[in-house]
Amino acid sequence: MNAIFVPSDYFRELRKNELFDDPDKTLEIDIGCGDGSFLQQLAACHPDRNFLGIERLLGRIEKTARRIRKAGLTNARVLRLESGYSVGWLLPTKGVRRAHLLCPDPWPKKSHRKHRIINQPEFLDGIERVLEPGGEFLLKSDDADFFENALEVMAARTSFTCIDWPDDAFPYPQTAFEKQWIALGRVMHRARWRLAGGSAA
Repeated sequence: MNAIFVPSDYFRELRKNELFDDPDKTLEIDIGCGDGSFLQQLAACHPDRNFLGIERLLGRIEKTARRIRKAGLTNARVLRLESGYSVGWLLPTKGVRRAHLLCPDPWPKKSHRKHRIINQPEFLDGIERVLEPGGEFLLKSDDADFFENALEVMAARTSFTCIDWPDDAFPYPQTAFEKQWIALGRVMHRARWRLAGGSAA
């Protein structure tokens, strides 16, 4: 199985068995997976689940693929595509148990807030579409304004409920960026939402 997933058709909804050889496993997605360090660690920690990273930059895709191959992981792959389109149209409806969005571009200028991924209807509708009933959307951000923006946006989505995320809830690796940020004494903001229906993830 190639670590880099290339869809046979970018213009139809995919089936889970096209993504992984064992589609009965729970699927989680890492949106904007960067260098793949978080994806690789999480997949190694949970061999009973499948993990798909989504990233648009070729250099990051190749680095992530190398990490996956070096670790010998069969439950992790990476897709080169825009995140909004991936969740909005390509990934299987109600096929994802957890969606992770870690330190996205905060677009800090007030005039640029419309570019934030959390303010894109295609992305937000897509997250709701791909998550299973009871599935979870997890966000971390180093930018306080972006985080407050996200809380406001998600509060308006009545199908989602913000739930506690205690430190010992489950193993959750830090990204390379997060480690650097915390080493500087900065704060990392985080939130976790559950989609209505189903049971806890």
